[in-house]
Amino acid sequence: MAALAQDMAISDRLAQLVSDTGGKTVTLDWIMAQLHERAFGLFLLILALPCCIPFLYGLPQIVALPLMFVSAQIVLGRRTPWLPRSLSARTFSAEGLGTLSRRSAPWLKRIEAFSRPRLTALTKAPLDRIVGLGLVLFSASILVPLPGTNSVPGLAVVIVAMGLLQRDGILVLLGMVLGTAWIGTLIVAGATLASLIKGWIGL
Repeated sequence: MAALAQDMAISDRLAQLVSDTGGKTVTLDWIMAQLHERAFGLFLLILALPCCIPFLYGLPQIVALPLMFVSAQIVLGRRTPWLPRSLSARTFSAEGLGTLSRRSAPWLKRIEAFSRPRLTALTKAPLDRIVGLGLVLFSASILVPLPGTNSVPGLAVVIVAMGLLQRDGILVLLGMVLGTAWIGTLIVAGATLASLIKGWIGL
């Protein structure tokens, strides 16, 4: 069964995961146990997909901490993710996972259609640690309490996760460029705002 799961397309694996819930609410710990060797990539993908929804508040901020925690483990060189009880006990409803699977399936299938193993060095040690550092920063930016700030970094994490799963370094690069551009935009915007506030106070 584990070997079969490894051969499944990512969109199909998500659908299978929904079926495996049996219609029950499940924990993050349960999800990780089902993903086997693909746990890092699929776990990042499942957590980041809700963050891509514009102007969605609450859920992106809830999943941002597990995203950061798992991404940090890539930086540390772990091969499988681990979560403390306080994070692993967080739950997903079967209905919510099903909705996520259905809505994401069309464009996940499009990515699967053209992605293939390329520049694979970016998807494994030691370069994957640099990728993990980027993922930590992108995930942290989801916590910024501004309208729409979850969508771009969420999409960047999704693209990188797909690249890791498909061993496609081109996708990893695209996701890293998108996420880095977003972080740069936040820094410039923050510096500009601070300058304006300082000017107003000076007046």
